[in-house]
Amino acid sequence: MAGLNVSIAFFFLVVGVCQVLRQLSKRLLSPGAYGCLARELLRMLVEIGPWGGGFGPDVVLTLLFLLFAVHGASFDGASANPTVSLQEFLLLESSLAATATKLLAQGAGMGMGWAVTKLYWSWELSQFHLIQNLIAPECISAIRTALHHAAFAEGSCSFLFHLVLFKLRQSHPVYRVPALAATVTFLSYTAGPYTGAFFNPALATAATFHCSGSSFWDYIRVYWLGPLTGMLTALLLFQGNIPRLFQKNLLYRQKSKYKIPKAKFLTASGQGSSLARGNPAPLWAWCLA
Repeated sequence: MAGLNVSIAFFFLVVGVCQVLRQLSKRLLSPGAYGCLARELLRMLVEIGPWGGGFGPDVVLTLLFLLFAVHGASFDGASANPTVSLQEFLLLESSLAATATKLLAQGAGMGMGWAVTKLYWSWELSQFHLIQNLIAPECISAIRTALHHAAFAEGSCSFLFHLVLFKLRQSHPVYRVPALAATVTFLSYTAGPYTGAFFNPALATAATFHCSGSSFWDYIRVYWLGPLTGMLTALLLFQGNIPRLFQKNLLYRQKSKYKIPKAKFLTASGQGSSLARGNPAPLWAWCLA
């Protein structure tokens, strides 16, 4: 219980420090620099929290739900996920320079978060951290199934996550935040035993790429190509097109927003003709009407 309390205290300490830094950077930096750099970097620092605590599965899932709820409520729309940043670029919501800056900030933030976590472990405030320090140099790959199954699992998680994200984009935060948090928690519970259920290339790069058991290209296929494929599939299915690449809708027919009213022809007697009532009329009837 003491170790759990220490880990939970670390979790909330990181969240609190990042919130303070976020407010300071929001005041000191220009809106563009804050939106593209500081916001993403600080959220990536928090993102590493559950993996740094060393909790059991039930506590990890609970804290994961709370983590995403806190993110959605307070982090000004920062994604902390390269697939979401690339999605915004493909939707013409972000420029190439802004997207590149976000990706760099996410990488830097994740690296800093992992460094802070290892420093925290080195203090050995709980028995788990002592064990973690001993086994950290010999960590094993999180891929615990066939490579194509692992890539499919990560891609499926990313696909479902982005579909829910698309569906809830215009929803009120009261509904959107817990729904996204519950989605991430469910996907982590389902795919966690097979790949760790990262479906976040930056997080996977920091947490597992240095572990033995899989090659660098195996990691790329599972944790980068899988989630990116899932995101692109969700985007194409939801939108029918990819605005940055092509405008033509390949899946859905665009309906005209203008309605053409049905004409009603009156005869000399003042009654509607057979054409107005839906019955075909010969050409001579048009002349007599």
